[in-house]
Amino acid sequence: MKFLDLKKDFYITVEVPPPKGTDYKKFLQYAIDLKGKTDLINVTDNQMAVMRMSALAFSKILKDNGLEPNMQICCRDKNRLALQSEILGAHALGIENITLMTGDYVTAGDHKKGKPVFDLDSVQLIHCANNLRKGLNETGKNINGSPDFCIGAVVNPCYSPLELQLLKMKKKINEGAEFFQTQPIYSKRVLETFLEEINKAGIQSRILIGITPLKSLKFIDFMNNNILSEPIDEVLYKRIENSSDPLRESMDIALEFMLEIKKQVDGFHIMPIGCESSMPELLDNFYKNV
Repeated sequence: MKFLDLKKDFYITVEVPPPKGTDYKKFLQYAIDLKGKTDLINVTDNQMAVMRMSALAFSKILKDNGLEPNMQICCRDKNRLALQSEILGAHALGIENITLMTGDYVTAGDHKKGKPVFDLDSVQLIHCANNLRKGLNETGKNINGSPDFCIGAVVNPCYSPLELQLLKMKKKINEGAEFFQTQPIYSKRVLETFLEEINKAGIQSRILIGITPLKSLKFIDFMNNNILSEPIDEVLYKRIENSSDPLRESMDIALEFMLEIKKQVDGFHIMPIGCESSMPELLDNFYKNV
């Protein structure tokens, strides 16, 4: 089912990556364990520029197992011909939800000599996908049959200056984006600033707030150095540092934040990044407390 056809007041999506090879059983089980707990399973497209099974193939595997995938497509690896083919192929295989993004640069990943493409940027890709829904290809020519899917996009609330992200959000909405998933947020102040600025800008869209558990001090350092515009609060750092079970503590921190901000947001997009097996318990605990 197309995502927003669920017509809910609150949504939860969870990211499950494809495997780094052909053995997908463990990753499929992660997704199956989330059945009934999440609205969509986000299938990543070589996230962080690390080679994995194609998002299209793994999305089809999820679909065949009664799960609803949200297939990510990024601009990094394919030109406009391949991107359009991927979108049409996804529709033909029964995939009804796609999220379109620029993608991490190749030097961030495991194939640093790879040549990036970026033939289209994320706004142009959304425009292209929306045109396909209208029965037109990227050159404006008619196609035989048009795909029908819900188009998602991404936004980084921690980006500075935030005005540039808001401008890009407006462009994405104008080109056909129907909902947004954000990069991780760890501060209520950052969230409230983001929501306030969205309101001032007159942006109206479903926005799912990114949640990523802080599973270790090493992970916190990575987020501080590579993702976030301001460091994670020292209190959270100390909680992980002083815990005898950092993973458990990270789940407690995530749950507390989710419960604290639930009434302010449209939903959550959870990115486990290595702790997928802990997601069913996290969501069970969340539902028990709302």
